[in-house]
Amino acid sequence: MKQVIKTSAAPAAIGPYSQAVQVGNFVYTSGQIPIDPATGSFVEGGILEQTRQSLSNVQAILREAGLSMGNVIKTTVFMADMNDFAAMNEVYAEFFTEPYPARSAVAVKTLPKGALVEIEVIAAKD
Repeated sequence: MKQVIKTSAAPAAIGPYSQAVQVGNFVYTSGQIPIDPATGSFVEGGILEQTRQSLSNVQAILREAGLSMGNVIKTTVFMADMNDFAAMNEVYAEFFTEPYPARSAVAVKTLPKGALVEIEVIAAKD
C-alpha cells in the first residue's frame, strides 16, 4: 500500500502529484526544484544556490518520512545546462557521504519555472 509523504518544510506540489510516496521500505520523491518553502520563490543565485535548495527540499521530505540522506540509494539530477555539472557536483558532495547513492545526471531543454536544476531521489528504510 502506498503512503503519501507531505511536509510544509518543502515546497507544496504545484500540480497533481505528491512530494513523495512510500511503498513498502522505499520512498520516492518527486523532483525538487530550488523553491524556498518559506517564501514560495526561487532562491537567489545560480547553480550552487539552486542545487543546495533543491537538496535541502529533498532532505526535508526524507526527514518527514523518518529518513536521512544516508538512506538515499538513487538520485536523478536534471540540469538545464551540463556546463553546470562541476558546480552542481560540488554542492551535491555536501549532502552525501560514502557509500554514495547511484546517480544519473542529464541535461534537459527546460525545467519547471525556469529552474537550473531539479533533483529526485529513491530512498530505502533500513
